Amino acid sequence: MLPTSRRPPTSRFLNRELSWLEFNRRVLSLARDAGQPLLERVRYAAIFANNLDEFFQVRVAGLKDQVAAGVATRTPDGRTARRQLQEIRERVEELAAIHEACFLDELVPELADAGIQIVHWQALDGADRKTLTEEFHERIFPILTPLAVDPSHPFPYISNLSLNLAVVARQPGTDATRFARLKVPSSLPRFLAVPGTARYVPVEQVLAANLDALFPGVDIVSSGAFRVTRNADLDLDEEEAEDLLAAVELELRRRRFNQSVRLEIAPGMDPEILALLLEELDLDDADVYVSRAPLGLAGSAMLTALDRPELLHTPLTPIPEPRFAEVDAEGGDLFAALRSGDVLVHHPYVSFRSSVETFLHRAASDPSVLAIKMTLYRTSGDTPIINALIRAAELGKQVVALVELKARFDEQANIEWARRLEKAGVHVVYGLVGLKTHTKTTLVIRQEEGRLRRYAHIGTGNYNSRTARIYEDLGLFTADEQIGNDLINLFNFLTGFGYETIYRKLLVAPQSLRAAITELIRGERAHGPGGRIVMKMNSLVDPDLIDELYAASGDGVQIDLIVRGICCLRPGVSGMSEHIRVRSLIGRYLEHSRVYLFANGGGPSVPVCYIGSADLMPRNLDRRIEALVPIDDPALRRQVEDVLAVNLEDDSLAWRLDADGDWWPVAEEHLAHHMDTHLRMHELWTARSHPVR
Repeated sequence: MLPTSRRPPTSRFLNRELSWLEFNRRVLSLARDAGQPLLERVRYAAIFANNLDEFFQVRVAGLKDQVAAGVATRTPDGRTARRQLQEIRERVEELAAIHEACFLDELVPELADAGIQIVHWQALDGADRKTLTEEFHERIFPILTPLAVDPSHPFPYISNLSLNLAVVARQPGTDATRFARLKVPSSLPRFLAVPGTARYVPVEQVLAANLDALFPGVDIVSSGAFRVTRNADLDLDEEEAEDLLAAVELELRRRRFNQSVRLEIAPGMDPEILALLLEELDLDDADVYVSRAPLGLAGSAMLTALDRPELLHTPLTPIPEPRFAEVDAEGGDLFAALRSGDVLVHHPYVSFRSSVETFLHRAASDPSVLAIKMTLYRTSGDTPIINALIRAAELGKQVVALVELKARFDEQANIEWARRLEKAGVHVVYGLVGLKTHTKTTLVIRQEEGRLRRYAHIGTGNYNSRTARIYEDLGLFTADEQIGNDLINLFNFLTGFGYETIYRKLLVAPQSLRAAITELIRGERAHGPGGRIVMKMNSLVDPDLIDELYAASGDGVQIDLIVRGICCLRPGVSGMSEHIRVRSLIGRYLEHSRVYLFANGGGPSVPVCYIGSADLMPRNLDRRIEALVPIDDPALRRQVEDVLAVNLEDDSLAWRLDADGDWWPVAEEHLAHHMDTHLRMHELWTARSHPVR
């Protein structure tokens, strides 16, 4: 369906939290899209559930903290924290109902048609029940711990996002009942397979059917599944922390006991038990969400690991980076190749392994390389990146790794890698007080012919081997001396101290990035209708820069925004944003790159293009270390412009935003679809790897 005429907008801005929920609605729409492979739809449904879990742990938790503290500040769109919580509740209930209907009424029947049955315990025949009961006694029963609640057993701690059973039992011959909590161990899969079959049963149903083994000699009155979500933010006073690593570790332990923010329950829970849970968890009725679908459906992603390739997307094989591959084939010098010109890579179409990992491994083993400096925001457990840094340190090179300990949900992993690096002799730095280090940069210093040369990689994505296969990101390899010097200054700022750092080419937050973007937008205003801005990012929230874009639109500047997630700007409003268009792409890859193109940024009709780590959000511009790098080579800039052009022509994955904050699938506006960005970009990069001679 297409949008209809509505009331004029009442605010210059859309609400950040509601905009995020609309992003998650777009993810959910893919789970309902019959044109997607079936197990990919299951994956999207699981991603929706996982996204919602994180939203409650962070955003809802933060709003509840504001209400508890009596904060009366309004958001730029005019909402109080209390009002936002009310509207979030309404929106989440709507989305949750769509999600559970999608899973139960669409995905489960279609999975059954494909030979993958998700069945209720009661639907199993006697033989299957017997088999699963034997499995329960052999593999599950020994690791279970029922926790009774009575005068000698206080109410147990309910861990964040754990799946639990609330059990009510009665002593035979009496009317007295007792309550117990049974936690489903996180080591168990979300669905248990009946051995030798393709039938899967929700794990809590198998436990509920065998409660007599855990509570012998009593009558089980009732049992019901429930799940608790807690505040996952770190309450960290960096100013007072003498040892940031120890402080983060302490807060991670404390986080287990953070305030509850949501209680999910299965239908039909005993009202007395529900009242007990609410009292002990310090929640109220507005925090309760009832679901007829199994709770914790993020765990349904396990089904995508089944050996059913016909139910998944046909994999798109990444190409080796052509310049690096040519050097390998000819036994050449990678650094000489970079001296001859910059290299642009586009993941996952261009292999992360053949580019970023190759660059680091060559640097680690090259005897002429004296130093490697790198920022690590998120990395993967199987990463060759860490191994390369350790190898370089073992060979006597000066190796510096800035590990961001406060990368949300990756804190523990980053602590472990930091310790491993330190043991190998790497100089590990934990960032700056009050600022997260979010920039994605690597600097290699090499001794060449009596002088030191700088080689750099600056990207839009994390140094993570696993996510590089599914996140769309851009990266620049360069031997540009000014960029190298800028990175030296940046790393010195990160590892030492000083606030007068000068950058010639990089735009760095929080020092210069906001002012530079503002100046570039205003520069396009000077060209009126001849001005043109294209921006691609994950989120657009900053009200000051949104106002700058509104002003540019008022001067006739044509503005296209490609925003994957949150967008607080209202496009297409007469007299405010009629020259601004906003679209979002949702598909097999997560659009993650940040690109900023100004058609006249280098002078009339001379474009300027930056890529880097920063979205246009207050936190990125003011409270994080971010870096954007210019794409100076005209040929490489045209490649980035090609990426933007394909994004703007997409009529398969794209959604467009209207002035009311509603998103509409562009595909519904076209009879035929000609452009799927992910397929098209794979074609383009594959063609570039095999140029016509």
